[in-house]
Amino acid sequence: MGRHRFGRIAALVAFGYLAVLGILALAGDGGDLLWTVVTRDAGVSWFLGDETLTVPWGLAVVLVLIGALQAWALWQVLRGRVRGELTPRGRVVGLLRLALYLSVGNSLLGLVSAPLIRAWEAYWLWPVTVIVSGLLRLALVWLFFLALRGVVSRGLRLFSVVAGTVAWVSGIGYEIASAFDARSAAQIFDLGGADGYTWTAWSVAILIAQARDPRWSAATVRIGVVAQVVSLLQPSGIVSFGGNGFPYILTVYTLLGAAAVFGLVWEARSAHELANPLPGPVPRRSPQRAAARGWPLAAVAIVLPLIPAAVNLAQGRYLWIGPRGVIEEFVRVDASSRQALIWLAMDAVVGVGGPALLVLAAVLLRTRRVLRFTTLTLTVAAAVGFVSALTATPVPDDFGEFFYEGTQIYPDGLFTPGSDGEIFFGVSPSWYSAALLASALLLMVLYPAAPDRRVRHHVLLAGVAATVALAFVPVADQARGPVTAAEDCAPRETWTGEPEEPALTRDQRFVCSFRNAGLVGFAATTPDSVILAHARRLCGVYTRDDPQEVARLQATEGLKRDALTYPLADICPSAGAVVAAAAAEQDREIEEWEADAQRMCDSTPRHRPLVKPAKATRIKEPQWTDYGVVETYEPTEDGGDPFEDGLLERAQDDGLVAALPGHLMILTHSDYDLCVTLETYTRRPPVETKGWDHVAEVGYDSPTGQIVLMDGLSGTTFPDLSLNGRAGRYRIRVHYDWFEWKGLQQGGQRLLIMAFPGKSDKPITYRKPRRR
Repeated sequence: MGRHRFGRIAALVAFGYLAVLGILALAGDGGDLLWTVVTRDAGVSWFLGDETLTVPWGLAVVLVLIGALQAWALWQVLRGRVRGELTPRGRVVGLLRLALYLSVGNSLLGLVSAPLIRAWEAYWLWPVTVIVSGLLRLALVWLFFLALRGVVSRGLRLFSVVAGTVAWVSGIGYEIASAFDARSAAQIFDLGGADGYTWTAWSVAILIAQARDPRWSAATVRIGVVAQVVSLLQPSGIVSFGGNGFPYILTVYTLLGAAAVFGLVWEARSAHELANPLPGPVPRRSPQRAAARGWPLAAVAIVLPLIPAAVNLAQGRYLWIGPRGVIEEFVRVDASSRQALIWLAMDAVVGVGGPALLVLAAVLLRTRRVLRFTTLTLTVAAAVGFVSALTATPVPDDFGEFFYEGTQIYPDGLFTPGSDGEIFFGVSPSWYSAALLASALLLMVLYPAAPDRRVRHHVLLAGVAATVALAFVPVADQARGPVTAAEDCAPRETWTGEPEEPALTRDQRFVCSFRNAGLVGFAATTPDSVILAHARRLCGVYTRDDPQEVARLQATEGLKRDALTYPLADICPSAGAVVAAAAAEQDREIEEWEADAQRMCDSTPRHRPLVKPAKATRIKEPQWTDYGVVETYEPTEDGGDPFEDGLLERAQDDGLVAALPGHLMILTHSDYDLCVTLETYTRRPPVETKGWDHVAEVGYDSPTGQIVLMDGLSGTTFPDLSLNGRAGRYRIRVHYDWFEWKGLQQGGQRLLIMAFPGKSDKPITYRKPRRR
């Protein structure tokens, strides 16, 4: 938790939430409150009236476990990014992080406000929250599309942006049409959403892109996959309570809804990791394939799922389970239509022998991942089949024509009574389960895991036993000594938000820097004395500079002598001398460059105004810009984004200056120093073009009366151009001159900026540049 900016605060919040749930569970009579806090269902008390809700102890344990999952989600969301400098990724990535955080905040606000909306009966807020959420998700769709440029294929990006846009435009349109009771339009928008399939398609596309993007970890992708699986089981109703206690189906649905926190965690982690340092390149390893085996047993594993399917197909049945068992009843009666259709598709795929194709792929590919996925899928399907067979209830003889409750997912006439009056549903699902389980066991026998994988738990037990035994062994004569851990080196967060540098000794500071250099991989528990001794040995090699010894060091440890200079500088005098000499040389070059730039600006002619200005400033020191732009931002009433107003394109068209209300921009050359003079007048000064390459004038509306041109990246800031803080309309006249300089720099720039009151917005160019 110390690796993240707010890890400790997030841990306190999570533990506090879990402690509250534990107190409610142990209180005994707080079942109603425990249920409400975990599931956010405020309708219990209303339904029961004066009755007291009693939560069974088993359900209380489940609620506490779900609460622990929610506490974990709180920790993941609130802990923030990894400590350290914020890695710059560009404006699009910054906006994507902001949109993800806003989406997380909107989801948390929705979780908190849902019970209040029900309690206050302010149901008109539902469409408002849905529209706000839809707009945020629509922004996420397009920001992901932009942020993934150059990382994944254009086809995947286009598919994701089309699917996501259709999903949320349909959702927003449906809510707006429903609010105005436009039923026809609402039906059209509802068809566009395709019952959530388009959003699921977008989510899958983004997860595929994240898996290929090094900015996101594999854990984040896995959490996203779990979120999509949980969304398929997401309940659509609210649990209610009757005189017989907790309804089974609705209780499970409500608990599933309370446990659906993975989407929130995925959004938060996706935002956190966008600011983390990029990981180093990871070499791609080709997947290891198990050795090929003889075809007889492999063919048996492939054919086994086809045997019960062939029997069923011969009798006109193509379903694996059909209307039998509690799982099918759960999906058909209480699930949404989307879940029912997904179940029917899986039922038909297994019923016609589809798992045989999965087994065939595993036999042909034989990679560990495919084999694991296949055996796990077959085992889960076998378990579902066994549960369905054991919980199937026979149809009564006097039932007549077969009818089933719930979603009508089976074709008419598929289950009709035969000549003897009985209804044939197909072979028992237990036969399918036996075939699938046998195929899974054959795959495990044919393609066993590597020895190190099969005995991993044995190695773990042996390691634990050895560690416990060693704990009782007398300490040797070599003392362990103190260890400076990575968290001891990092600045600590204080209650004011300012980082506090840790108080470290000289040796500890060296240990921290030597660990961070990464030349030698030390375990986290390596004592400082061991690291210092290793560094002194390397210092001896560096100081002696013996060719044979240096070659041996590179051959055995992969270390080059030159790479040791800076990591050893604090402890090795010879390396420190080299570093000090290099720093002195760099300082001398910088001083020479600055002195040359100062002489250049001092040699430029002073501007002599034709009329007296209200104030004039000749900046003595040379100025420079990081990317050739100085600009000023002032807040406007419409709250426009200066990054999206297109002013840079206008300035580039003019070549020197452009302005919009609250935003003024002047272009220069980023590679050369600037000699700057600023003048502010009470009235329009005469136009001067002699001695200047480019002279242009624009109108500027200053909302606050603070016209401070600056370059945020370089730190360059000019004095205020306004007339005694006067807000309103100005004319800004900019004079630019490029001149030769016979010094360290091959040339320089002069900039004269005049500001005076003026109502016109028309841009005027008094002299066009001959060259730029």
